[in-house]
Amino acid sequence: MTTYDAIVIGSGISGGWAAKELCEKGLKTLVLERGRDIQHIKDYPTASKHPWELEHRGVMPKDYTDANPVSSKAWLFDEGSAHFFIKDEEHPYVQKKPFDWIRGYQVGGRSLTWGRASNRWSDNEFKAPERFGYGISWPIGYEDIANWYSYVEKFAGICGGTDGVDSMPDGDYLPPFPLNCVEQHMQKTLGTHFPDRKMVPGRWAHLSEPEDIHLQQGRGKCQCRNLCVRGCPLGGYFSSVSSTLPWATKTGNLTIRPNTIVESILYDDISQKAKGVRIIDTITKEVQIIEASIIFVNASALNTNLILLNSKSNRFPNGLGNDSGVLGKYICFHNYRPSAWATIDGFDDVYIDGKVPSGPIMPNFKNFERRNAKFLGGYMTFMGAFRPKRTSVPKSEPQLGVDFKHRLSEPGPWRVYMYMQGETLPKESNQVFLSTTKKDPWGIPQLVMDVGYDENDELMIQDFHEESKKMMEVLGCKNIELRDNKQNPGLDIHEMGGVRMGKDPNTSMLNKYNQLHHCKNVFVTDGACMTSTGNQSPSILYMALTARAANYAAEQFKNGNL
Repeated sequence: MTTYDAIVIGSGISGGWAAKELCEKGLKTLVLERGRDIQHIKDYPTASKHPWELEHRGVMPKDYTDANPVSSKAWLFDEGSAHFFIKDEEHPYVQKKPFDWIRGYQVGGRSLTWGRASNRWSDNEFKAPERFGYGISWPIGYEDIANWYSYVEKFAGICGGTDGVDSMPDGDYLPPFPLNCVEQHMQKTLGTHFPDRKMVPGRWAHLSEPEDIHLQQGRGKCQCRNLCVRGCPLGGYFSSVSSTLPWATKTGNLTIRPNTIVESILYDDISQKAKGVRIIDTITKEVQIIEASIIFVNASALNTNLILLNSKSNRFPNGLGNDSGVLGKYICFHNYRPSAWATIDGFDDVYIDGKVPSGPIMPNFKNFERRNAKFLGGYMTFMGAFRPKRTSVPKSEPQLGVDFKHRLSEPGPWRVYMYMQGETLPKESNQVFLSTTKKDPWGIPQLVMDVGYDENDELMIQDFHEESKKMMEVLGCKNIELRDNKQNPGLDIHEMGGVRMGKDPNTSMLNKYNQLHHCKNVFVTDGACMTSTGNQSPSILYMALTARAANYAAEQFKNGNL
């Protein structure tokens, strides 16, 4: 079959949601995935292995990391998860400025390896860029997306509290995981000394207490193993492989084609719509054209930019829908560089219960509705406390024998941490474009990365260090250490923009329903659609935007408008 009602490019978090919604509405839908097939449970080879069952006890050999200097930087990368990350040399790109592009090409994409934080935006994030003059206006506000947040939260299963924080609205959540004893001390103490900020249980895509809709998906309660990056055979966290794609399959309307690269989207001058896609089979190298009435581009933000830039025609010589000239521009990411670490006394007689796969957060308290910082934008803080394994024993004590062994088995001192997730500003100079000289193994131009930090990012880092130090001092922490990891853009794995939404077709690519302004049957709902980054983790917003756009597209299709 070479004609479908809808094609979805990409099978990750947003692609899975597009497939689910379109299939449920009766559309025959083809999902194209450039990577290999992955089946839930069957293809999680390390999911239940003990450390000693891994050849190198979880650490990748140096020759592998040397050969994959980008992928191996990912914070979730190790011997138990390496099979969910690409090999660098197989998927080249050009770094005009240093950029670490972390990718996972398989059915499910990076939904198998994401951090799972799922915090709602407030209306401030939609309005702040225009209000403070560092971006264009979003074509939607919180009121347009609030019900869709609830819709996807209930199906995906997001745990969290009812906290009443204006900068991070409450949602339809399962019960949160409890804070440990030190985190409870932090929450109480910080709340007393800093009335303008609130430490709360994080909102995470984990089934703390599954409901019937989750059991219908075949998923079970999170067992707090904290081995999520290996794939969860219980379905305890949300991924498209355990949730949306199997749900779409049950409708009988879904076809998934792995090992398929989309080279470009084809535009028809007569109908003034996209008519289909040109694909390359990664195994046979066969080139084929597949047609559809609707195309959802969910290849992940930068690959979506690449596909649209490479989709050239007489009507669109600079990329599909690119009359505005902004395609590939205003690329953003999240700033994860600064952190703070310390020790804290007084809790050595207690330990933790289980390996909770979540942690507390402090919602943004900077530049919320009014300017109160030297920088623009805001940041939220991931924070918490833990007891690491003891790696040494004081030299005054035995360094050999039974007593030494027992001392090593004791937990070390409690440590407190805070790290920032900061908004970066959309700038035209932060861009990606196609190389004119270099191509990938399939003959497609490589993507050039020209994205970097700016002075605003540096001011935000400085502010975070000042504020985190104040909070740690109030907590009674010792040995406070302020760090800046200097990581490259991209290592946050929250790349956004390039195909941004907007009210004005002269300055944006997409309308309020994520349609290309100038090619109405093409929708973009992954990170590429973002007009600005906000400070909250973006994946749950991608889900909500996708569900909203797919329902709109299905309605327009049935009415004969697409």
